[in-house]
Amino acid sequence: MVYFFIADGFEEIEALCPLDLLRRAGIEVRTVGVGSREITGSHGITVKTDMTDAEYSDGAPELVFLPGGMPGTLNLAANATVREAVMTAYGNGAYVAAICAAPMIFGELGILRGREAICYPSFEDKLTGARISSKRTVADGNVLTAAGMGVSLDFGLLIVEKLRDKATADELRRTVIAD
Repeated sequence: MVYFFIADGFEEIEALCPLDLLRRAGIEVRTVGVGSREITGSHGITVKTDMTDAEYSDGAPELVFLPGGMPGTLNLAANATVREAVMTAYGNGAYVAAICAAPMIFGELGILRGREAICYPSFEDKLTGARISSKRTVADGNVLTAAGMGVSLDFGLLIVEKLRDKATADELRRTVIAD
């Protein structure tokens, strides 16, 4: 199962665009609201989640996803369930994914040491131990990071590629991007 953790102040596009793409690819995703089932993003959009952090209990998630946004990232970072879910997934070799400011949580948890990673400009100093990339999206082993809202579509497709395969991601890209 894939879990998208969201907290008040999250960046809506960074969460909802990848979420939509994963569901279009047939990947089962559950949204987890930190502190409540109704979470309001940084631009006033409120979403209803599938469960709260208090209801979350999965010892073997396939992927844990963290969107950025402020103060959403700080609210995620302060939550013990979020931190535990990330460390459980990472420790089991499952994917952990974060975009914009949220990769700073991976830095705080020590899982970026020696890995290539990217984040929103000005948060690079929070990516403790990482080799800062110039790419918009980065996959380094089971750690996936992205620069920000403008790459939400690409990041979602990268996640689809990692969880399924490149052919599925390419086909999905063709269906959502009118070239």
